Amino acid sequence: MILEAAMLHIKPGMTEAFEVSFKKASPLISSIEGYLGHELQKCLEDDHKYLLLVRWRSLEDHTVLFRESPEYTEWKALLHHYYHPFPVVEHFARIELE
Repeated sequence: MILEAAMLHIKPGMTEAFEVSFKKASPLISSIEGYLGHELQKCLEDDHKYLLLVRWRSLEDHTVLFRESPEYTEWKALLHHYYHPFPVVEHFARIELE
């Protein structure tokens, strides 16, 4: 499993609209093969900052299957205009401790 993490900085005055748009966009990402789940968390110290976490079966499920899909085009149209600056997206793999 791969964990995608992105810190989202939302333009001032747009957080409520962003949350509505994110709810509309969520079915787009969840329809992609290899998608395992996602969550959006709002920062307690900065109400314009959100943490997006998405679990994927593999890196390619995100970087190829999703990002090259028509669903991603819709995702971008719904969400990308809220971000400033544009988020850095990173991918993580779990380290087994035992």
